Amino acid sequence: MTLNPHLPLVYHPNYSFSFDPKHRFAMSKFANLYAHVKKLGLIGNNLTQPVLGSPEPLELVHCDNYIHDLWNNRLDDKAMRRIGLPWSAQLMARTFTAPQGTLQTARLALKHGIACHLAGGTHHAHFDFGSGYCMVNDLAFTTQTLINSGEVTNVLIFDLDVHQGDGTAAMLAHQPYAYTCSIHCEKNFPFRKSASDLDIGLANHMQDAEYLAIVDDTLSYLLKELNPSLVLYDAGVDIWQNDGLGKLDISWDGIAKRDHLVLKRCLEHNIPVATVIGGGYDKDHLRLAQRHGIVVEQAARF
Repeated sequence: MTLNPHLPLVYHPNYSFSFDPKHRFAMSKFANLYAHVKKLGLIGNNLTQPVLGSPEPLELVHCDNYIHDLWNNRLDDKAMRRIGLPWSAQLMARTFTAPQGTLQTARLALKHGIACHLAGGTHHAHFDFGSGYCMVNDLAFTTQTLINSGEVTNVLIFDLDVHQGDGTAAMLAHQPYAYTCSIHCEKNFPFRKSASDLDIGLANHMQDAEYLAIVDDTLSYLLKELNPSLVLYDAGVDIWQNDGLGKLDISWDGIAKRDHLVLKRCLEHNIPVATVIGGGYDKDHLRLAQRHGIVVEQAARF
């Protein structure tokens, strides 16, 4: 099957910067993903660069004190430890630009039916604190922005990262036009879960067939019940059997089948879908970029 080089993609060069290569979070993965997707022949005039971010737009969903303390390096050591990344001006530039990228991706999906962000999925960020390498929540920000502007009536956040989308669930708990669904490994971070509209906790070491059946049944049901204006799909690749933080036993092919299935179901229902990359952990940074590229390859098949 040929890959469509016109798939709308969103990326900013500030997503990757000079960073400790031994850190568990591979900051190089965004640039490596961009290079990988370019090598596949999927980057031309289909690439959109989001506007440079600043703290103010994020006040829509986050505590303004938290946002400005983060931006100005005024958070205490405990708060920074919870985030797990060392503060820098470059980190702030990428942190506040990426939510604009997810918003841009969602708008492109609404226009074209499908679009992919080569970043995003920072679902552990809460209203007034960051956690698990997530500082601001691009999914909650995008959802709330689109609902407020009337660009959508309702949004389904379909989170298939191996870790529960606790921040997104908590931040959108009182938003009646957002529906959060998280299918994750139950005995994994975060150890204190938030309540999504639908949570499905999976047993350790689950394999492809059982996993794919759960994903398909759940998504098919939700699309029929909710008929959302948009699906925000967090295509975390930390479900892979050899992921550093995963605990599930999903094969590489299983990830490709999952992504194909999610995109196919959305398009069958004529529901626009925007993808973000979510989590993935690997000492082999190029292999990690290829894993994150799976969802882009699958989207380019449609």
